[in-house]
Amino acid sequence: MTTQFIERIAVEVEGTGEDVLLIHGLGGTSNVWMPLMPLLARHRTVRPDLPGSGRSARVEGPLSIDRFVQAIQRVCAATHVERAHVIGHSMGTIVAFHLAVAMPRLVRSLALFGPLLAPPDVARPGLAARGEKARSEGAAGMQAIADTIVQGAMSGETRTRQPAAVAMVRESLMRQCPDGYARSCDALAQAQPADAAAITCPTLMVTGDEDAVAPPQAVRAIGERISGARVEILPRCGHWTTIEKPAECTDALRRFYARISSPRSGEVPRRGGGEATWSR
Repeated sequence: MTTQFIERIAVEVEGTGEDVLLIHGLGGTSNVWMPLMPLLARHRTVRPDLPGSGRSARVEGPLSIDRFVQAIQRVCAATHVERAHVIGHSMGTIVAFHLAVAMPRLVRSLALFGPLLAPPDVARPGLAARGEKARSEGAAGMQAIADTIVQGAMSGETRTRQPAAVAMVRESLMRQCPDGYARSCDALAQAQPADAAAITCPTLMVTGDEDAVAPPQAVRAIGERISGARVEILPRCGHWTTIEKPAECTDALRRFYARISSPRSGEVPRRGGGEATWSR
């Protein structure tokens, strides 16, 4: 594994084989993908910390989804990624959707955990207020934000039975630069949806039945707009999908990649109950 800085963007590059580009969400870093790395051992993985997040905290000027997309494009150019399976979480799925629309030749497939096209209007003032709290209160504000997110965005089972998962999420949030996190909140609060109907690559979307950020009904609605999209709902899981249910996420991704790399003869996608199923 090597870490390089591309225009102040920290990028971890590891392995050989088909390229996989992984885009974390708000409050995350490249480390949210560690539970999936054993499955991706035969791939070349490119895992950036988005501008304003993690080790890429040093950033000037306002952040936006468009700026994130441009940053990902520069990372791909610098690491010689011409075509990749793209994996995203939360805010990273918004970036991934826009990337797939803007550069369809780059995006070989989409695997999205806790996906959303954009925050609902009712959530935007809260995101802006969270950003202001981080900006004005610094480290103390980030601790309060971390505790609020653990309580509201992780499942009850995770909070009571997986203390290491809770610690991982708290540490990821509490280690963020408050100013960078605040600017990322601003970017998410102002995010606009990509045209999901324009996406033609194979798409998997996975969310939890207790995910209040990307609830199942909202994810199924996105799936209805993307031809052949698959939707999987994980029981007793909140929004931090890969951390709360690593084995289930790994299994869903394994089945997805096996299907798109060597589909059974005569198998075609069809719709069913808001989710994509497969039949002969």
